[in-house]
Amino acid sequence: MLAFEQNNTWIVTDLPPGKSAIDCKHVYKTKFHHDGTIERLKATLVAKGFTPKAGIDYIETFSPVAKLITVKVLLSIAVIKGWCLLQFDINNAFLHGDLKKEIYVCKSPSYSVGGTNQVCKLLKSLYGLKQASNQWYSKFFLSLIAFGFTQSKADYI
Repeated sequence: MLAFEQNNTWIVTDLPPGKSAIDCKHVYKTKFHHDGTIERLKATLVAKGFTPKAGIDYIETFSPVAKLITVKVLLSIAVIKGWCLLQFDINNAFLHGDLKKEIYVCKSPSYSVGGTNQVCKLLKSLYGLKQASNQWYSKFFLSLIAFGFTQSKADYI
């Protein structure tokens, strides 16, 4: 819940007339070290994304992926040139995607901020929403462009 507050994922408010709130649930997972010992216990709040309606609650769900040939070429060039390739993980990645549509979710029972009948108006994407991956990609793409990267015309979306 702290990650949601730090990212300004939502604001707690009353549900406007004529609007409905999407239910959410916690998904629990055990993360392990490479040797099989428990690293940590993880809980993720996930929207029940099967309830929003296409064209009303969301328009675009597409999130591009690199073509396999592009990945193979990149890896080949890295080997030939002796480059070091690294992988990185972005914590709470979907929580960084800004939403364009007005979406409300029911508060988690463990979230005590606001009144009992209030809901959370989403400002950023939440895991489980149909448009979450598209919103994350848009934010990531614009960030790369701002850093001076250009999009390859060979693997264009």
